[in-house]
Amino acid sequence: MAFTAADVKKLRETTGVGMMDCKKALVETDGDMEKAIEWLREKGLATAQKKAGKIAAEGVSFALVNEAGVGVVVEVNAQTDFVAKNEVFQEYVNGVASVIADKAPADVEALMGLAYPGTERTVQDVQNDKVLTIGENIQVRRFTRYETGLNIPYIHMGGKIGVLVNMEVSEGLCCNEKVVELGKDLAMQIAAMNPSFLDKADVDNSTLDKEREILMAQAKQDPKNAGKPDNIIEKMVAGRIGKYYEENCLLQQAFVKENKQSVEQHVAAVAKEVGGTIVVKAYTRYATGEGIEKQESDFAAEVASMIK
Repeated sequence: MAFTAADVKKLRETTGVGMMDCKKALVETDGDMEKAIEWLREKGLATAQKKAGKIAAEGVSFALVNEAGVGVVVEVNAQTDFVAKNEVFQEYVNGVASVIADKAPADVEALMGLAYPGTERTVQDVQNDKVLTIGENIQVRRFTRYETGLNIPYIHMGGKIGVLVNMEVSEGLCCNEKVVELGKDLAMQIAAMNPSFLDKADVDNSTLDKEREILMAQAKQDPKNAGKPDNIIEKMVAGRIGKYYEENCLLQQAFVKENKQSVEQHVAAVAKEVGGTIVVKAYTRYATGEGIEKQESDFAAEVASMIK
């Protein structure tokens, strides 16, 4: 079956794949458009498998709240920061977040088997196509979903950090401007201050024991405390634990926009102002690529190898 330049153009518009690959697909399938699309998909799958070994430590952390009020924050990784700004990549991330919000998958594996919005294909199939189109390894790394309460999303620096705040508020306050503003302020504080815990009550005993051990060692090494008995040093350490809470627990942190009061006090003040109750139930903060060992490369050597 013969094909024309218009067919190549149509295949490119349909798949987003480069002209030469589209032409080759049509040659391999005797100009059959449907078979050419399938051929490219198969090639895309092979490409995805080949690129799966490439370290994907860039990308975006994206947060959204759908019309039903379900909140989602998801991290999707790629190999380069450049791809994070790619509209095709961003559209895929948005679609993935929508699937999580609507379908409530148990984990990433379950997510990849669900239908991608507007298609009869799975998230995995669409991801394979994006790998082919963009030319980089792409991986959905993790996500968090809050189904109930008031959810407030925040995206910092184009996806370098994604935050989702979940609050329980009394009836009629979900759309209150003061309450929504509070949620946004908290999300920005979480992005900036990166608290390890929501509340001091959430700090586990092993963490506190380790912190006390560190503080005890520091206090004993301080020349000012030379000769002081252990019971006195222990009391000093107990006082410093409060400082640990203020630095590491969101509700005990100083509220960044009014550091004369804690976040806990500010939440209570807003609740009193609007005449209701507000409880910060949970939050999730993703920093894109955190904990992933990035591949170091010698850029000059890489360029030199390309021009040999």
